[in-house]
Amino acid sequence: MTSKDCVDIKQLVMTFLEMHMKEYISPMYHYVKENPELIKTVPGFLMNPRSISVYLGRTHIGVEFDGPEFITELESGSNIEVKYFDYSVDECNLVEKIIGFEFDSTRPISLPLPHYSEDIIFPTNRGFDKLRELKWNFSAQNSIMGLNVPTLSVMNDRFTRVINAFFFDADESGLITRQIKWLDLIPIKFDSSDPETDIFVFDLSIYKDLVKPDAHYVYPAPDEFKYIQLPKINRFIELWGNKDSSEVDITNFISEEENQFILSMKFGATAIHSELTCDWQSEDRKSIRPDFFVVQPNGYADIVEFKLPHIPKSFVVGSENRETFSAWLNSYISQTRAYVSFFDDPNNRRWFEDKYGFKVHKPKRYLVVGRRYDFKSDVWREIQSDFRDLEIITFDDLIDGVKAQFYQ
Repeated sequence: MTSKDCVDIKQLVMTFLEMHMKEYISPMYHYVKENPELIKTVPGFLMNPRSISVYLGRTHIGVEFDGPEFITELESGSNIEVKYFDYSVDECNLVEKIIGFEFDSTRPISLPLPHYSEDIIFPTNRGFDKLRELKWNFSAQNSIMGLNVPTLSVMNDRFTRVINAFFFDADESGLITRQIKWLDLIPIKFDSSDPETDIFVFDLSIYKDLVKPDAHYVYPAPDEFKYIQLPKINRFIELWGNKDSSEVDITNFISEEENQFILSMKFGATAIHSELTCDWQSEDRKSIRPDFFVVQPNGYADIVEFKLPHIPKSFVVGSENRETFSAWLNSYISQTRAYVSFFDDPNNRRWFEDKYGFKVHKPKRYLVVGRRYDFKSDVWREIQSDFRDLEIITFDDLIDGVKAQFYQ
């Protein structure tokens, strides 16, 4: 196919996707439909994609699928977000453009991607240093890891596939993570000699031999509990390791059912409830919404509140022997004190139990904030002891407390 008749990049991309659908996705969809036992194992993002990204370069056109790894039923006619990026105008490294950052290896060479790559972890040197600083669990990933990775490239005239790959970088905002679930790089012929028209030629016939094998392909996923959960902890570290992540980003991640084990394992909880609205029954006051209630085996719940891990302020202020928590940290503690006041009122407790089905009385308050290196001295523990039923936990403490249980 050539782009002679395509008036713009969008039309070229849509034409490519139509042909890709005809040659690959549609035949696979019908094959899986005729063999329904494959529905629960076929890569879900190929059958029910949330988004498809197309990358146009000078030697390859890339198509990346994103969505659920596994599905329970085939969907038809669902809305798919299509994104396209034109890197054909200038000379550039297509692989690095797709990943989103450049590698900083001390080796001045390029590393061609193999024909087929699965379960790879390629951090830049900056990214590797940040992963170590964050105590990212390397052993949790059943992957091939590269160190001091040279600039990645793709060989001309070769079809290349990348599955379940993680790439890491770091900047002043913290850790940068890029996951590629499924990326095909299809060779193209590009001719820009005509001042008015660029010509692209690509061949999708390779997909005829991939339909059935890919329908039977099982996306790599761990089957033991430890190796299922540990990568999720890594995803959590990647999230809060980036300074651009907000408190909402962090609590939204934890509140997802598949990630609630982080709180249940750390706090010994039998159930996790996020952001339940608590209406005052005896006073005219603004409703409160603690981040999380962690229900203990005795049926009573404690409260966990999240703040940010990266706070460029002092946690402890004052001269020697007169140390105290800083004003901003005291404001967070005061916020949790309002939660205690709410549940001191028996009318509130009865209303809450009737509405949500579990008890809260004299709850212990956990404030997750900062990094371990923010609390280097023992002074902060002495100050914390002045607060009844309050424990300050760093993000490092939270992660280490969960991971330790996998290795007991």
